[in-house]
Amino acid sequence: MKCGGLTGVQPATAETQQVVDEVKLQVEEKEGKKFEVFTAVEFKTQVVAGINYFIKVHVGNEEFLHLRVFKSLPHENKPLSLSSYQSSKTKHDELTYF
Repeated sequence: MKCGGLTGVQPATAETQQVVDEVKLQVEEKEGKKFEVFTAVEFKTQVVAGINYFIKVHVGNEEFLHLRVFKSLPHENKPLSLSSYQSSKTKHDELTYF
């Protein structure tokens, strides 16, 4: 893994699902709605002064969101933060830097 570059796409893991679960409320507040389904599908990471997670999330029907979530360095002891997200995505949209 090189610093600053995105990894290749990987299938979601239990850790990835935990990340999206932790930021779900932040996404719901920004979208102004509740999601019955909020399942991580795949992800990429980027090492910065912490880790940026780029995660494709299935939110029901044929709808997907792309989330960018920042995880600070362990010694900073900060919660995960939703840096950005993209809505109106499909299953086949590629995860890219945003």
